Amino acid sequence: MSAELRVERLIKKFPGGSAAVDDVSFRVAPGEIVVLLGPSGCGKTTTLRCIAGLEHPTSGEIAIAGRVVSAPERGVLVPPRLRNLGMVFQSYAVWPHMTVRQNVSYPLRHRRMPRAEITRKVDEVLALVGLSEYADRSVVALSGGQMQRVALARSLAYDPQLLLLDEPLSNLDAKLRLRLRDDLRRIVKDAGVTAVYVTHDQAEAVVLGDRIGVMRDGKMLQMAPPADIYNRPADLFVANFTGASHLLAGRVIQRNGEFGTIEVSSGDHLSVWLPPGVGSGEAVRLAIRPENVRFGAFASGEPNRFTARVLAQHYQGAQTIYELAVLGGRIEAMQLGTSLQDLVGTEVEIALPPTLCWGYPSDDRTAAT
Repeated sequence: MSAELRVERLIKKFPGGSAAVDDVSFRVAPGEIVVLLGPSGCGKTTTLRCIAGLEHPTSGEIAIAGRVVSAPERGVLVPPRLRNLGMVFQSYAVWPHMTVRQNVSYPLRHRRMPRAEITRKVDEVLALVGLSEYADRSVVALSGGQMQRVALARSLAYDPQLLLLDEPLSNLDAKLRLRLRDDLRRIVKDAGVTAVYVTHDQAEAVVLGDRIGVMRDGKMLQMAPPADIYNRPADLFVANFTGASHLLAGRVIQRNGEFGTIEVSSGDHLSVWLPPGVGSGEAVRLAIRPENVRFGAFASGEPNRFTARVLAQHYQGAQTIYELAVLGGRIEAMQLGTSLQDLVGTEVEIALPPTLCWGYPSDDRTAAT
């Protein structure tokens, strides 16, 4: 059973501090997975806890399946146990003295469901998370990834309207984290539940989310599908937090629709994408992802072609990162593949695709520091 989540103008202030959540609004459609992404202290977990009822909002409104569960200004505050939510935390939160089956069946027994129905539902969710053969095993005999699957199965067993996940993979080692990350989206989608997932890991957000909401200082900077977050970041902070860099200084010479020509300190001109409101004569900073810098010999009509000098290279096994001197500054470029060529000190031809170069206002307060 899935339900719509609606959060409107949510504010949460703690005594003696600024707003941990500052006028945040978003909607999660039935069956959709929305990921809240941002650095520590950005407000993503506080937002999740307000949705769960574990924190009391200062103002704003939260509705689940059309039912308002929090509206402080109207005196509405439905307790967590009556919101029909499932929650999965960073810690596994399993009962070590119980078997897998006993852990998963606990919330159903608490709801006094018939024994046959409990058995059927537990078998169903254990199959969903891939733990059927471990049903009668003690949870302390499981790996960390398996224990987190138990916690997930327990949260899904009673058909919650909404599933909330607070960095559930952060306590796993790298290999387990990748394996469960890839399975988690399938499990949630197969369960058909609406989900809100909190993480600071960009790769998790892209793999899991139908949409990603990037937060900073309590504000929602952008909420969009993963491809839009990566290819059309709303501002410098979103671009930087999801892997763009460089921030070469320039000035807009002219604008034509979504694109414009900027001049950088070396005197070179580039064609770049500009966000709305950036006009001719405005100072901007150029951002581009290392993986979008192209190497090679290009046709004469290729835009944004430049000669760069290789200052350093960093071999990383499956890829190599190059530091390049170009356009009066330094940029990084990435090449995939396990082969390594010693290019330090040589000149290479590069191209910067205009659709993947972004010019943001130089006074953008949201730029990463």
